[in-house]
Amino acid sequence: MKTIKRELYLSQIRKYYDIDLIKVLVGVRRAGKSVILKQIIDELKKSTDKKHIVYINFEDLEYSEIDTAKKLNDAIKARVVDSKKYYLFFDEIQHVQEFEKALASFKATLNASIFVTGSNSKLLSGELATLLVGRTVEFKIMPFSYYEAVQLLEKNKVEVSADFIYNYIKWGGLPQRFDFTEEKNIKNYIESVYSGIVEKDIYKRDSQIEKNKFNSVASYILSNAGKEFSAQSVVNYFNSNNEANKKSFEKKTVYNYIDKLQKSYLISRVKRFNIVGKEVLKTIEKHYAIDTGFRTINTNLVNYEDTFFLENIIYNELILRGYIVYTGKTYKSEIDFVVTDGKKKCFVQVSYLMPGQETLKREFGAFSPIKDSSPKYVLSLDKIDLSHDGITHVNIEDFLLHKKDLFLA
Repeated sequence: MKTIKRELYLSQIRKYYDIDLIKVLVGVRRAGKSVILKQIIDELKKSTDKKHIVYINFEDLEYSEIDTAKKLNDAIKARVVDSKKYYLFFDEIQHVQEFEKALASFKATLNASIFVTGSNSKLLSGELATLLVGRTVEFKIMPFSYYEAVQLLEKNKVEVSADFIYNYIKWGGLPQRFDFTEEKNIKNYIESVYSGIVEKDIYKRDSQIEKNKFNSVASYILSNAGKEFSAQSVVNYFNSNNEANKKSFEKKTVYNYIDKLQKSYLISRVKRFNIVGKEVLKTIEKHYAIDTGFRTINTNLVNYEDTFFLENIIYNELILRGYIVYTGKTYKSEIDFVVTDGKKKCFVQVSYLMPGQETLKREFGAFSPIKDSSPKYVLSLDKIDLSHDGITHVNIEDFLLHKKDLFLA
């Protein structure tokens, strides 16, 4: 398929093209980071001599020998032949040992604008990262949003059916999955991406990891994305199914594996906000999959009516729009999301459909304990406007397609 221009990200990165900060694009593998780099290069070519644009993909065998900071330094210095500005693009730079040293050197000695990508949040962590403190700006790249997925299909003259929303809920937005139309092929592709992430970004980085345990915990976390998390519950679940060794799972193991899932960008961790006490709770959290396709391949049954798939998509969309998002807790109920921009906020409840008064009362009634006057929203797939009692109802597709937005106060 012909790709789309990812203007949401380009509009953010564009203002930094000539600013002396290292532009770091991070995110899960196959989310489209390399494509965005190439779109940036295409824009720069309109005003820059292509000899002053250097692109290296460290997952390309052609560059496999450049695996240390010294080799990278030598390779770039050989390409820089004058004092004009160079634009340096390093794709999946984590494959280069001590790459931070090379980047710090380029920044200090060259007239260059530097762009890098990586698929693990350890990209700029650790002792070497101190070389780059205050010298980077980070952009998190996510799989296609629903809006981008629709744009992609329309650009390729593929009919966007009325039930495409369900296809997206189930299979998510990994860009290349749209090259396939049959569900078995989509599933096989997502499984291959998932296994590649686990092998390259988790197992390869930790040779001591117990693969069977990790696979079990990862599958459990992804299949229960959006549900309230308890490490002890996870431990109890696995140990109750493992009579041979009751102590085979421990809480520290679960937390360690969750940390690895987060650092490879497979999940996001979401803190809970105590609405009454107006504070963020440190110990209670939820997890959402970075892409619902990863949840689907770890779940036996996709039950749309449990709303967790929808919650996952709404959470990712809110993060994509730059909001800070928490789950909410009142003294007697839960609110799906507390959405804030740092100063203002709103409350969001997500529902599949509200076919009767009982469901309507439950979803809208979730706000009844909240005395806070911030805007309150119920998002669902219902086509008719069900707003009442000062609570705004928004159709989920309208929200995802940017036809409707949230107001924070």
